[in-house]
Order: sequence, then C-alpha cells, then structure tokens
Amino acid sequence: MKPTALQIVALSLALGAFSFTGCRSIKPAAIKPTTVEVAQDGSAKFTTVQEAIMSVPIGTPTNPVIIHIKPGTYHELIYVQREKRFFRLVGDDADKTIITYGLYANMTNLDGKPIGTFRTPTAIIDAEDFVAENITFENSAGPKGQALAIRVDGDRAAFRNCRFLGWQDTIFINRGRDYFENCYVEGATDFIFGGATAWFQDCHIHCAGNGYITAASTPYDVRYGYVFDHCALTGATNVQSYLGRPWRVYASTIYLNTEISDAIKPTGWDAWGKADPAKTRYAEFNSTGAGANPAARPKWTRQLTAPEAAKITVKNVLGREDGWEPLQ
Repeated sequence: MKPTALQIVALSLALGAFSFTGCRSIKPAAIKPTTVEVAQDGSAKFTTVQEAIMSVPIGTPTNPVIIHIKPGTYHELIYVQREKRFFRLVGDDADKTIITYGLYANMTNLDGKPIGTFRTPTAIIDAEDFVAENITFENSAGPKGQALAIRVDGDRAAFRNCRFLGWQDTIFINRGRDYFENCYVEGATDFIFGGATAWFQDCHIHCAGNGYITAASTPYDVRYGYVFDHCALTGATNVQSYLGRPWRVYASTIYLNTEISDAIKPTGWDAWGKADPAKTRYAEFNSTGAGANPAARPKWTRQLTAPEAAKITVKNVLGREDGWEPLQ
C-alpha cells in the first residue's frame, strides 16, 4: 500500500532526512514528532487547521509538530504564532488540500476604514523553522487590489509542492529566509514581494494578468534577495508582464537557468520611477524561451557570467551564520 504524506514525513524525520538549525548533533532516534490530524468530514480530532495549530503550544528540534491536513477546501484564516517553532503543515495533494479566504485591502472594518494590505493574508507564518508541503494557500478575492495568500515573517521557512494563488501581492515574504521547491505561484501585480531572502527551485510562476512578478525590498546590506533557479515563467493569453520592479531601491532579484515565455515583455524589468535604478540588483543567467531577450534588457540590469552564476548556490544564498540547509 502506498504510504501517506504523513507517513513519509514521519519516516524522513526518523531517518534524519530533515535538518533543523542547531540540530545536527541530535541522533535520528531522538526525534519524536507530535502528530495531529485535521479533516473537514469529522474523521479526525480537528475540523479546522487553526484549531489543530492551537492545540500544541510549541515544537522543538527533538519534538517537531506535524499537522496532517486531509483533502478538503478549508475556508479559514490561519496564524502560526511566533512561539510555535518546528511546525509542519502536511497535505496529501496540493490540488485537493486548499486553505482559502478572500480578504482584500479596501474592505472596511467596523470603523468603516479600509483594513489595509497587511491584514489580508489567508495564512500568516510568524514562527521560525516552519515547513509546508502539498498544500494550496489561496486568496480568492481576485482583482480587487492587494490581497495576500500568505505572509511569512519567520526565519527558515520551507515550502515544497505547494500552490500559492492570488492576484495582487500573492506572497509576502517580509523578512528572514525562505525556500520554495516545486511550487506553483500565480498572480498579476507584485505577486512575490517583500524584504526576505528567498530561493525558488524548479517552480512554475504564472502571470494571470498584466503586471510584475516580483517587487523585492531587499535591504541594502543584504547580499541576496530572490533567486529563481530552473523555474518556468508562463502567462495567460495576451498577458504582458515584467520580471520585477523595485519596491525599495536596492531590490535584488536573480533568474538562473529559467525558461521565460513570451508573457514577459522584452525589456523584462521596470524601474518603478526610481531616480537611480542602477542601485537595484537585477540579473539573469542562461534564460531561455521566447521571453529571454538579453539585448532588450535595461542597461542597469546584468547578464551574469558562468563563474558568477556558479557562486549563487542555495548554501551561499541561504546559509548565513547558522548554515541553514533546507535541501537536507
């Protein structure tokens, strides 16, 4: 019988396939996860994801928390608060395990005032050492302005085989470091934005409407912002979008070995009216496809050499002082 996603994660933890910061000296046999199940149909202890999250106060390196979410569409807001480290949300299939809500910035609160962009996320991840697998995070508001599917404030967050669906501001990676592997991200305007350092590996980025894929706000003293490696960029019919524009002037975004469709404009990048766009850190290496057009890119962006690109690795981008290794 084929093992479930929960069984795979538990086995991987037991074999030491997942590494946590500060846990390299822990023997695999010492890792004993706490597992919780969620099912809309009442077949598990909890019927909502947030109830399950709140049922366990904290995870640790030796006692990580695995919340198995059975297939279903969960209409709810979720919040993984700061102290809930080492939490994992695990679905069986991202197409069938969906967490969705529809808040948008211009909705009014009880005082009749707009709630604003940063109160719209369907999911807020404030804890460090968070992992999500095989789950869809969606903001269903559509083209109504800023409407976040997820906001990540914690450090060392990893997402594997997940989908992120929205229109404007789908993913807000505010700070810290994030790793996305084999994920699908959809939106139109600035739909990956924020000041975090993030690596996107083998991801499918889809432009649902005209706009901008990224709007990084990388701090001036942080070497890397967003890196897309071996990703695919596509778009809806007749869509024309940009690779990115700088939310802050030192924005850093790099595309490596990425297949770029004709949904991306020949110029590729937009300065967003910045007085000195040369301060932005935009680069590509080995872009392919109809949207790969080095000659048409702005002079203030760069085409990397092979030696330069070779130095841009997951370890060099995400490792920093603690040596975080999300690939393990």
